Amino acid sequence: MKLISIQVGRPRDVDWEGEQIRTSIFKAPVHGPVKVRRLNIEGDEQSDLTVHGGPNKAVYVYPSEHYEYWRTQLPEAVLDWGAFGENLTIEGLLEDRVCIGDHLLCGSAEFVVTQPRQPCYKLGVKFDRLDMVKRFYRSGRSGFYVAVQREGTIAAGDALTVVPAAGKRISVAQAVARDERPE
Repeated sequence: MKLISIQVGRPRDVDWEGEQIRTSIFKAPVHGPVKVRRLNIEGDEQSDLTVHGGPNKAVYVYPSEHYEYWRTQLPEAVLDWGAFGENLTIEGLLEDRVCIGDHLLCGSAEFVVTQPRQPCYKLGVKFDRLDMVKRFYRSGRSGFYVAVQREGTIAAGDALTVVPAAGKRISVAQAVARDERPE
């Protein structure tokens, strides 16, 4: 298991359906070591803190293995790392193998898995598709949010180690399956 790529982004205003909206879903890769802070990765900033960010959703993680599925589903889309707004693109750890409360060690930082991602309409804005949120939910490829347990430094290529949570465990995939999905 390893960290493939790190992406960050700042809020920007975009036109959507004739309105200006503010979003931070557009992420770009950063190279070299990056500092992980309690509330985000250096260079990253969330736009709407009522639904994104904060201590329990400081960093969004997405498995690289899902990109092949999305390339077949969205052949016209540009799908570079960070396309789904993730901060960390990882390899070797899918939603059915990581549980809420698991600790992830990467570089000198430590993260705790807190919840699956539940995207808002801005995912549709990113892909210019009204159906994107529904497609994302139905795919079961949610990725997951993590809290920063220990600040540190990470870099693409770093190994990723899972320390399982104690007690009863529920995988991110099980948590997604229990969520109500949009019709």
